[in-house]
Amino acid sequence: MDDEQDKQTVRVPRDFDSLRSVIIDRKSTMPKRLMQVAAYALSHPDEIAFGTAASIAAAAEVQPSTLVRLAHHLGFGGFSDLQTVFRERLRDRNLSYEERLATLEKGAAANSEDELLNGFIAAAGQSVARLAQAIDRNDFSSAVSLLARAETIFLVAKRRSYPLAAHMAYAFGKLGIRHQVIASPNGIDAEIAAFATPRDSVIATSFAPYATESVAQAQALHERGVPIVAITDSAFSPLAAFASHWFEVAEADYGGFRSLSASMVLAMALPVAIAEKRRSLDRSGKNTAKE
Repeated sequence: MDDEQDKQTVRVPRDFDSLRSVIIDRKSTMPKRLMQVAAYALSHPDEIAFGTAASIAAAAEVQPSTLVRLAHHLGFGGFSDLQTVFRERLRDRNLSYEERLATLEKGAAANSEDELLNGFIAAAGQSVARLAQAIDRNDFSSAVSLLARAETIFLVAKRRSYPLAAHMAYAFGKLGIRHQVIASPNGIDAEIAAFATPRDSVIATSFAPYATESVAQAQALHERGVPIVAITDSAFSPLAAFASHWFEVAEADYGGFRSLSASMVLAMALPVAIAEKRRSLDRSGKNTAKE
C-alpha cells in the first residue's frame, strides 16, 4: 500500500539527474535498506545499467526484492523500469561529440547559431540558479575559514574539472596565496601530494563519472589528516565521503554538452573569499597560516 501511495505522490524521474535529485531529497526519510541500495546505485551507475537484479543485490548486500521495493518507492513500475534510467545515462554519456552535434542538428538549433547560443546561455543560467538555491552559506563560510588558515592549498582536479583548478591557481597566484596544483606532466603527482600536511588543505573537484586518480589522491590526503573541501555533484560522490566540507553543483546541459558555469562561480568566489578572510585574520592577529 505504501508503495502505491509513493507512486501517486512522487513524480517519476526519467533521467539520471532527476533521479539523483529525488533520492537526495528523500535521503532522510527513506527506509534504511532502500537508502543502502540507492546509495550503491548512485555510486555505481554502470553496474546498475549492466547488471542483473541478482548481481546488483549481491554487490549492494541486499535482497533482490529490495531493488523492486526501491523502484516502487521512487514511482517506477518495477526494477527494469528503473534500470532504463541508468541505461539511458550510459547511452548519453558515451555519445561522441559528433553524435552530440548530430542531435543538435535535429533540434531547434539546426539552422540557427542564435538558437544554439541561447540554449547554452539558458543552461548556464539554470545551473547558476540551482547553485544559488542549494548552497549553504554557513557551510561556505566555514570552508573559507578552513582554507584561509591553511599554509598551502593543494588543488586536485582532472579531465573536465581541471579548468576549475587552473582558474583557482591563477587567482591564488594573483592574490598571493600559497598553493599547489597536483598535476604534473612528468608523472610525479604522488610526490607533490606528499608535501601536504595537516596544516595545509585541499580543494578537490570531480563530477560523475568521477576521475579515479582525483578520488584516490583526495582519499590518500584525507587519510594523512589533510582537510578536504570538495566541489562535486552528489551526496553520494566519493569525494563527499571524506570531505570536511563539500558543495553540490548540478550543471544543466544543452544537447548533451555540459558546461562548468555554476562550478566556475565557486572557483571564482572561493579564492577571493579566502583572501578576504586571511586579511581579516591578519588584522586580528589570528592568522597562523604564515607562522
